[in-house]
Amino acid sequence: MNDIASDWSPSHRLSLGSMRIAIHTFGTRGDVQPYIALALGLKARGHDVQVTAPAQHEALITKRGVGFFPLPGDVLALLDTPEGRSAVGKGSGFSAGFKLLKYVRPLMRGLMDEEWWSARFFGPDLIIHHPKSIAAPHIAEALSKPHILASPLPGFTPTSAFPSPIVPFTSLGPFNRISHSLMMHASGLLFGGMLRDWREQTLGVPKTAPNKASAGTLYAYSRHVVPIPPDWPGRVAVTGYWFLDEPAWSPPADLVAFLDAGEPPIYFGFGSMPPVDPDRLTGDVITALTRTGNRGVLAIGSGALRSISAPNVFVLSEAPHGSLFPRMSAVVHHGGAGTTAAALRAGKPTTICPFFGDQPFWGRRIDSLGVGPRPISQRTLTSDRLAAALAEMDGGGMQERAASLGSKIREEDGIGAAIGFIEQAVTSRRS
Repeated sequence: MNDIASDWSPSHRLSLGSMRIAIHTFGTRGDVQPYIALALGLKARGHDVQVTAPAQHEALITKRGVGFFPLPGDVLALLDTPEGRSAVGKGSGFSAGFKLLKYVRPLMRGLMDEEWWSARFFGPDLIIHHPKSIAAPHIAEALSKPHILASPLPGFTPTSAFPSPIVPFTSLGPFNRISHSLMMHASGLLFGGMLRDWREQTLGVPKTAPNKASAGTLYAYSRHVVPIPPDWPGRVAVTGYWFLDEPAWSPPADLVAFLDAGEPPIYFGFGSMPPVDPDRLTGDVITALTRTGNRGVLAIGSGALRSISAPNVFVLSEAPHGSLFPRMSAVVHHGGAGTTAAALRAGKPTTICPFFGDQPFWGRRIDSLGVGPRPISQRTLTSDRLAAALAEMDGGGMQERAASLGSKIREEDGIGAAIGFIEQAVTSRRS
């Protein structure tokens, strides 16, 4: 197939009038941040944009001047409940989500009703949606408007090249395509009855009418990280990452002093992941740093790590990855798509310690690319395994391979390629 990133570069964009574009996304910060970056790019292009996302992300979105419609935050808040922490601690891959289904199902109808109200309030010409926004394609159908699936990971376009990220294997051979089909139909399998009733009772469309409004699929990652399969159709674009950078971030003076006082440290942070056993995890990190003689920066985030006073360690609540990671020697994190992207762009070796979801998939990709060790599951993480991973990131050409990959990623214009694809897709439907 063609080189999608070149086909939809800014120089190839078609002339198109202003559109009202609704972006529907759902999940933790990593599921929202790239879509804010896309919204800003679309606004700069002259389009009117509204982001519909959980209420927890209101400040993140509105402070950048992007239109926002809040969704109920109770589904997302499940991660911070005892049930949520238990599911994350005992699960792997996507099994944590399955463990929470009995708590999620009663909340889904209200969530979809709010998405429907959001779209009617805004009146979009086009809906762009995260895979977790399962209502969006049905809403687009009810409004007779096109929609574009925009995903930070592959898995929604069948291919024989690799299996769906939901499976814990590098390849399933002849069953690779089937695994993608299962992921594409997951919402129907999990919420089918409710979706059919909601379509008829709320949207006023037939329960099982086929949805023909799709204008294409966007994948917001780099083709240098997950190569474009040769069997994907032309209405699929791998654009490069959608980075949302903080303008002119000034690190606190004590962090600057720490960074300047010695060799570049290793970053440890687990983002929005709920605390499962923060005392054990923090202890393992400190022990691994001591054994390898490294310095560390610990981002405590949502509480997966504890604030601790230790030699050669600096603790912070959070910091923009785009500004901080270039000053690190390596990065250790949970494997969220956004954090993985930031570490790769910075050209740093990465160790992924996945909790659930697509995180194990990114860990396997890091290992396959030779820019980090094999992933270490949170359930099997020990100070010995972590120390071995830290030592591995410092040798074997891993630093050089990571730097080379980072250079390629920094040359991509993911937002520009995505906007070009969006405008071309809508123009094609109108002609």
